[in-house]
Order: sequence, then structure tokens, then C-alpha cells
Amino acid sequence: MIKSVLLGVALATAMSAVAFAAAKNPVVGGAAMFDSKNIIENAVNSKDHTTLVAAVKAAGLVGTLEGKGPFTVFAPTNEAFAALPKGTVDTLLKPENKATLTKVLTCHVVAADAMAKTVAKMIKDDGGEHDIKTVGGCVLKAKESMGKITLTDENGGVSHVTIADVKQSNGVIHVVDKVLLPKM
Repeated sequence: MIKSVLLGVALATAMSAVAFAAAKNPVVGGAAMFDSKNIIENAVNSKDHTTLVAAVKAAGLVGTLEGKGPFTVFAPTNEAFAALPKGTVDTLLKPENKATLTKVLTCHVVAADAMAKTVAKMIKDDGGEHDIKTVGGCVLKAKESMGKITLTDENGGVSHVTIADVKQSNGVIHVVDKVLLPKM
């Protein structure tokens, strides 16, 4: 009888831990992120990504990022966009600059579902640096140091993944602290 009760308690505890682990997704920009929602459905709720959402809308990429995927998005924060030279964001959001904006944004997207552990393994397997090809045709150099992943863009700008593994129904978001810029 005691064995049955202990087994039941152990099983219930294990099931609770699995349910808790499965439900655990990082909070981003003060908002809960749900792995049952797509990239756009989650991003619009993050107060740290209002500039990114506006840019995605201006570039006409909403439908794509709501699509099946899988996608990995390196999502720059509002602070990352604000760190660009004065006037850059306003200029990029103008309709006549849609092609440039699209290029910048698609250099943050990979056609894969790459969790941080997978990226770290690729970095290790490649001797400390792994080239990540984006849907925009850019090549990002990924490195790992002390458990943190950094990305270097084609101009030598370095971005740090500040929040990794935000699961989405159509991929994963990794929050980054710098806008990754393509060579133009």
C-alpha cells in the first residue's frame, strides 16, 4: 500500500515537472510567450519589440512569419534599433526603402528551428565558429563563450543573444541586443 502511494506521488510529481517544463517559455518584453502561437502572434505582445513589429509590417513580412516555417528569428529589441545612427529606423520604414528594410530583416531569419543548444553544438563541431546562412542571403558568424551565443554580421557588428529559446509554433526566437546589418 505504501509502495503504491509513493509510486503514485512520484508519478504525479514527475508528470507535474514535465508539464511545468513544457509550459516554461521565457517572458519577453513583459509578455508571456506561448509555444502554441506563431512568431508574429507572440512578437506583437512584447513591449521590447514594437520597432521590430513595425518594421516587419512595413516590409510586408507578416504573412511569411505567420507561415508554417520553421524559422529561427534573431529578434533585435527596441534598444538595438535605437542604437543605430540617428534617423536610420525612420529612413528604413519609408515605403521607398522597403527593399533595404526587407534585406535587413531577412538577415535576422534562418529557415530552420535552431534552439541554442543546436547552435552551440554546430559552433563546437566547427571548431569555435559556425556560419549561419540567413534567408536574406547574409552569413552570420556564430560563436559561443561562457554559455552565451554571439553573432557577428557581415560588417563586423557583434550581437549577443540575451534571451534564447523562445519557442513558437513555427520555430524559435532568440532575442538579440544589436541589429545585424548586411553588407550593402
